[in-house]
Amino acid sequence: MATIAPQAYTPELAAELAPLYHRVEDVMTEVEWAVHAPYIAAIRELKARHNAVILAHNYQTPEIFHGVADLTGDSLGLAQQAVQTEADIIVLCGVHFMAETAKLLNPHKTVLIPDADAGCSLASSITAADVQAMRQRYPGVPVVTYVNTSAAVKAESDICCTSANAVAVVESLGVDRVMFIPDQYLSHYVSTQTDVEVIPWAGACEVHERFTGDELRMYREDHDGIYILAHPECPQDVLAEADFVGSTAGMVRHLGEKRPSHVVMVTECSMSDNVAVEFPEIAFVRPCNLCPHMKRITLPKILRALETRQHEVTVDEAVAVRARQAVERMLAVGRQEGK
Repeated sequence: MATIAPQAYTPELAAELAPLYHRVEDVMTEVEWAVHAPYIAAIRELKARHNAVILAHNYQTPEIFHGVADLTGDSLGLAQQAVQTEADIIVLCGVHFMAETAKLLNPHKTVLIPDADAGCSLASSITAADVQAMRQRYPGVPVVTYVNTSAAVKAESDICCTSANAVAVVESLGVDRVMFIPDQYLSHYVSTQTDVEVIPWAGACEVHERFTGDELRMYREDHDGIYILAHPECPQDVLAEADFVGSTAGMVRHLGEKRPSHVVMVTECSMSDNVAVEFPEIAFVRPCNLCPHMKRITLPKILRALETRQHEVTVDEAVAVRARQAVERMLAVGRQEGK
């Protein structure tokens, strides 16, 4: 297969990509852009040649999120957009469970992930056998599974959810109690927002779990009048200190409505950079908890995936049929956050 070598960063290429750089110049130096721009140009050319689309999660770095992505969003947003794409190839810039979800919803399309080792601590915290054991312990209790799980775990579930619709999904079942897996902190948050009894699993996101309530109080002491937004995967003491709790997409929407002057977003580090591009009038304090898995995705790896079709994501059909049903039930509930 023919490959495209990134061209040199010439004045002509700089002029061609100037509108893109203008979007990110407040979060990226010219030196950094000069390194990224040749890859961006090559990726854009290959996308057009192969009828490919790039989906990027909110935690991707700005050169990916703003430079090459066609569709962006949180886990729910990417799942919704994956259904609608007419591209032949989907390149998922995120972690492996997201690529699996895209494949579940697009069984006849080629789904690629630029790095097959881009995993997730939540997805690794539970197996299909664990879900089966929980069902034996709590017979008849439905299983609500956070989308941050493998397809095999989804296949053992009644319905999936994301942080954007977790409460609505739980209440949509019309039952008195549910098993909610695998995030213990999101489980607790959901339990505070509904009368349904929530039986948790002891998983956690290695990024959000590191934040503390003391850290947030320090932000308030150091930055008078700062507005704090936190992801519900954070521990309870963090959520108690926040001014707003919601998914990454919910945070963006809330910022657009509230327009605070000074903000800290208590979530993965790159989120602040990407959102700052959309709200240049807001000053962002950036807590830098990086997701090591998200950061495995780079422009050179995206280019390589498009060139070679490597790291194609597949799901066993027997698993896919059941997992797809759980994901489609989630999509039917939709995004209820903020209503």
